[in-house]
Amino acid sequence: MIEGMNQKKGTTIKSILASIRQFKITIRGRQFKPADYGFLVIFAVLILVGALFTDMFFTRINIANVLRQIIANGLVSLGMLMVILTGGVDLTVGSYVALGGVLFAGLTDSIGIVPALILAVSAGGLFGVVNGVLVAHFKLQAFIATLATMGILRGIVFLYTETPISPEHDAFRELGAGGIGLVSFGLIIMVTLFVLGWFFLNRMSTGRAVLAIGGNKEAVRLAGINVKLTVILAYVMSGFLSSLSGAILVSRLGIAQPSVGMAYELDAIAACVIGGAVMGGGGGGVPGAFLGVLTIGLISNLMNLLGIQTFFQDIIRGLVIILAVLARSGKN
Repeated sequence: MIEGMNQKKGTTIKSILASIRQFKITIRGRQFKPADYGFLVIFAVLILVGALFTDMFFTRINIANVLRQIIANGLVSLGMLMVILTGGVDLTVGSYVALGGVLFAGLTDSIGIVPALILAVSAGGLFGVVNGVLVAHFKLQAFIATLATMGILRGIVFLYTETPISPEHDAFRELGAGGIGLVSFGLIIMVTLFVLGWFFLNRMSTGRAVLAIGGNKEAVRLAGINVKLTVILAYVMSGFLSSLSGAILVSRLGIAQPSVGMAYELDAIAACVIGGAVMGGGGGGVPGAFLGVLTIGLISNLMNLLGIQTFFQDIIRGLVIILAVLARSGKN
């Protein structure tokens, strides 16, 4: 009898959880699930915690610092989102950041700011083609393909330079550190690219195909869309945006280290999932990813202000990813 009561209780709890997950609010034709407004509440709580427990949180210096720090993860997350929407994942993004950073810093003094930037981001896009071909044409699992290229690309970066590079060009720091008041040039670039990303996914046929592939790849193929080319494009965008992120990051810091970008894939995945992206495809969007980037930025900033040690920060980031995936899951 007790066993039967426990089973009934377990079934009831599962039914309640399922009902909560299925509960939706529709605003102007868009459906919002509990996880959507749940993360908005968490975002508000983070701001409240920052205001109550740290004196520095709402200072001009800290706000400017947060706005500059989210740029790197923002651009990487936007590229990661494109790949996740197709049903894949790109673990190479941290290595792209390193590649873009060291190439931009290493070439600036010899060929100038603009040519160095173009070559740096183009190199990331080129390696994105490699990832895309491995996944789309050779049918390798995205996790395996990008894990392999992550190591290969990181090795190439260290072959290029084993020591930090600090360019002497007068304008090197303008891209990442320059700006108008609290708004840096890097932030302007990031926000502009997020707007273009939204336009691409919602107003262009290729972007809508990226969204559709994650939901039903076979249906997209039967509709006459080149699935392979679209998937490759997603990985190219990830490489391009992550390399640009690296260039802006080293410009802000004033120095490029071959080890930069380590574990950036974790924050990018966390930002996308918090913003509503579904691992394996089938859900997600640019506004949600932007909110996820802000949330991750606030979490990191608060942990630094509260003096939380680095390894505890890594634990918290990992837990955030697990909780976000569970919240978005339709399973029990």
